[in-house]
Amino acid sequence: MNPARTRFPRNAAAPTYAGTASGSAPGWSRIAPQTGVAVELEPGDRLTVLDPLGEQVSDLYLVAAGDPAEVFSAGRTTDFGNSIYVSTGSQLWSNRSRVMADVVDDTVGVHDLTLTPCSQATFDLLYPEFGGAPHPSCFANLCGALTPFGVDPDTIGSTLNVFMDVWTDARGELHIDPPPTHPGDRFTIEARMPVVVGVTACSAEKSNNGTCTPIDWLVERAEH
Repeated sequence: MNPARTRFPRNAAAPTYAGTASGSAPGWSRIAPQTGVAVELEPGDRLTVLDPLGEQVSDLYLVAAGDPAEVFSAGRTTDFGNSIYVSTGSQLWSNRSRVMADVVDDTVGVHDLTLTPCSQATFDLLYPEFGGAPHPSCFANLCGALTPFGVDPDTIGSTLNVFMDVWTDARGELHIDPPPTHPGDRFTIEARMPVVVGVTACSAEKSNNGTCTPIDWLVERAEH
């Protein structure tokens, strides 16, 4: 079992959410299954990622606005937080050791910092049943969303895999369980610097209990 489940235990039911399978709640935006978007944030702006139907992962990747060489670092986030888990109160660090965003709300407590975004190579190697056929991927979706902001695909590394349940056993072998989310569960970050955030509705069926579904998102702008 993932130790994050005991470190950050769920203490309440998922918040009520008016969105349905047919569309997001008023004021929210929807990322269609197996696609992605880019969201621009200024310091103090908050981005909430929400699972409208349950058991769906969302990959997040942050890039400094105007300077795409400064990117989210899962390694520094792990180093400086002294943990491979993040939840409310955690900070998301860049490769230049600057805080890009704070985690300010989290109703789930189970997220992953260890895996890179799924790519065509992921499906070629780990999904032999697809026979090498082209497949949507978080990597391709992040590239498509972030390239207009000057992001080189080669700089996109390990993402913050929101709601993804990844854990290691006593031998160090990785296991991926279905996301422990229910409809309405959410994860919110507050920007500490101007950033562009790539957000996906994960494309890997095995990470989402066999079915890829949408992700909804909302930005709350700070008063500047």
